[in-house]
Amino acid sequence: MDRHLIALDLDGTLLNDDKIISNRTLETIKAAKEAGHIVAIATGRPFRVSRQFYEQMALDTPIVNMNGALIHHPKKKNWDHLHSPLPKNVAYDIIDTCYDVGVQNILAEIMDQVYIEFNNNHSITDFFQVGLDSPAIFGNMKTNLADDPSSVLIHPFDDRVNQIRQILTDRHQSIIDHRKWGAPFHVIEVIRSDMHKAVGVHKIAKYYDIPKERIIAFGDEDNDFEMIDYAGVGVAMGNGITELKNLANEITNTNHRDGVAEFLETYLNLPKPALTKK
Repeated sequence: MDRHLIALDLDGTLLNDDKIISNRTLETIKAAKEAGHIVAIATGRPFRVSRQFYEQMALDTPIVNMNGALIHHPKKKNWDHLHSPLPKNVAYDIIDTCYDVGVQNILAEIMDQVYIEFNNNHSITDFFQVGLDSPAIFGNMKTNLADDPSSVLIHPFDDRVNQIRQILTDRHQSIIDHRKWGAPFHVIEVIRSDMHKAVGVHKIAKYYDIPKERIIAFGDEDNDFEMIDYAGVGVAMGNGITELKNLANEITNTNHRDGVAEFLETYLNLPKPALTKK
């Protein structure tokens, strides 16, 4: 069989509801690699909180982080990486919007440096500090944020999500893209416009000389739209949002029922692992 590129979202897709890769899925990914296929991660997470899964799958491929704001190769420092931050003045205006509307928290990332406005909800602040080489910087974002950020993340109150997103669209539609994360944290992520997972998947496919029709992409949320639409085989998870399912070429089982493994085993004619559950 011809070599395929398998592009994997993490949360709600590769990871099950316990935020781990199941034994069956891990073995199927291993079988896909042994068959000569290329496996790559395309996630909204920064690298520091996706590294463990990259290493668990023993990958040696480029990775798409921050929904395309950072595309790099962890094993090849001289690889043609792409980092596309937000203009700092736009970030400041987004922060002002958050102040005006009222939010639970505001966070920003410059590569792997994290800035956090409020030290209040420790479940979310702890998550964003995983794997940091230097401590997160807490306090007034406009005072602390000195450079163009890779992304700005807004933790809104549930009843103000649509209001904030509409303001962001009205003020900065030509400059930014904003996406909503799913569980466990309902966060609005803001990145530079035209930077999305499909940009990274295209770059990786070109690097390995894999045509579009042999790209298989898996996703579940609205930050997967462009990637699913771009891929020759766009696969929505059974737990995915309706809009993504309507866009996808295929729908597989849910993330908690090994949907990625189930699809790859059939589509790529891979052996089903003897051990399917832990």
